[in-house]
Amino acid sequence: ETIRINLCIADGADPETAAQITDRFQHDATADLTLRLDESGLALLSDDQMLQGDFTRMLPRLKHHNLTGELLVRAAKIKDADHELLAVDATAGLGEDSLLLAAAGFHVKLFEKNPVIFELLRDTLRRAADIPELSEIVARMEVRNADSIEAMADLGFTPDVILLDPMFPERRKSALVKNKLQMIQKLEFPCVDE
Repeated sequence: ETIRINLCIADGADPETAAQITDRFQHDATADLTLRLDESGLALLSDDQMLQGDFTRMLPRLKHHNLTGELLVRAAKIKDADHELLAVDATAGLGEDSLLLAAAGFHVKLFEKNPVIFELLRDTLRRAADIPELSEIVARMEVRNADSIEAMADLGFTPDVILLDPMFPERRKSALVKNKLQMIQKLEFPCVDE
């Protein structure tokens, strides 16, 4: 399936990422969403909104005294494990939950079905690998563009933790969802196969 999206590749863009997105998406100047690649990485643009993965803003949460208090890390904790901890993030999105698990020592295999979100996540991981405080953590993260329901049938290993955090339909009486979720909802409909 070809996704039509307005592609904008600026001078100074990473050539490998530029080749990947140019091969993957069909350029359509009339599309509502724009994928822009420049020296700061890949971003999704729509109207006055911008969505770009940035793990550096999570650095305070990755400090040991903060990380041990994260609810996800506490829920995934396996006491006295005598093996390498393996996690699957079946609904990766922008990878922030997986980053927390990787910082806690898990090796995380991330699955993201939507090709645009996958490319945003892959670019986020590429940029984070160049940041000394994040490089060791993101080295434990591997992302695949695949439907996790199909992919998990043939993992080749037994995970210690499987993370499921799908985008649920919005509630009628709730306030508008955060800007980043509004943009993601333009790409991907809420989960119907919870």
